[in-house]
Amino acid sequence: MTAENVRSDVRTPPRAIINLFWKLHRFAYRVTGGRFGLTSPRPDERFGMLRLVTTGRRSGKRRETMIGFYEDGANLVTLAMNGWRDTDPAWWLNLQASPVATVDLPGGRRAVRARAADGAERDRLWSIFQRYSGWGDDLEMLVATRTVPTTVVVLEPVSAGGEVAS
Repeated sequence: MTAENVRSDVRTPPRAIINLFWKLHRFAYRVTGGRFGLTSPRPDERFGMLRLVTTGRRSGKRRETMIGFYEDGANLVTLAMNGWRDTDPAWWLNLQASPVATVDLPGGRRAVRARAADGAERDRLWSIFQRYSGWGDDLEMLVATRTVPTTVVVLEPVSAGGEVAS
């Protein structure tokens, strides 16, 4: 996308609002014992919400975050964005250091292995992501006007031994 094609009226919420939303979401999840906060993706192309549990790359401690996702067959797909900042989110940095993690979904817990999609797969998953985000072409415009990393992350199910399940 070229600069002349980018609309200037596409806006993102202030960073403080984004942070507040995620803190409230995590709080509601904890307070309700997981009864609130996890959702499955819907057929009307709305994201689901999952809780991702990673291992801190420096601390080695358990790290939890809530992220939006959609399903692509057995895989879960999300975007490594840090609230429109030009840095990767900590959870993606943790997964790059140790790609095996767990996710909590409405149907239970699942072990996953994370990887970045590339090439034709990334293009296909990115176009689906745009539909699920509800932002459509505006998402492409927002990304085009910033140095936001747009890593499409695939969370593949793994067996008990840590191997990607077929």
